[in-house]
Amino acid sequence: MNGLQAYQRVNTQTSITDADPHKLIQLLYNGALERINMAKARMQAKDIEGKGKLISKAIDIIGGLRSFLDFEQGGELAKQLEALYDYMERTLFEANRHNDPAKLEEVAALLRQIKDGWDGIRSEVVQQPSPQEVG
Repeated sequence: MNGLQAYQRVNTQTSITDADPHKLIQLLYNGALERINMAKARMQAKDIEGKGKLISKAIDIIGGLRSFLDFEQGGELAKQLEALYDYMERTLFEANRHNDPAKLEEVAALLRQIKDGWDGIRSEVVQQPSPQEVG
């Protein structure tokens, strides 16, 4: 492993360790988008194995996002996000199966839209007092 890869691994581990729950979701969105972009490059390079691994990782990350959904507090929005995540997973599977970069871009665009909304509420989430501060 070269020095850059070692640095990136340590930097990523530090980011995850220091992340609050909101930041962790942001990191997952970033990771999924990164994997999709890298898969598109692997697809164009005709690297079938590399493309497949990257798409599988993106699907796993979306599954992770799905596991964070809170149906009690999230209500209808959580249900809609679950359906959207399901659609994204199926679309990525089809992109992999048919070597379809347009499907990769479709999922990336959907993820960017959700991520932009999530990033937009960051200041509200960070400014909320923790339950310990309220009590």
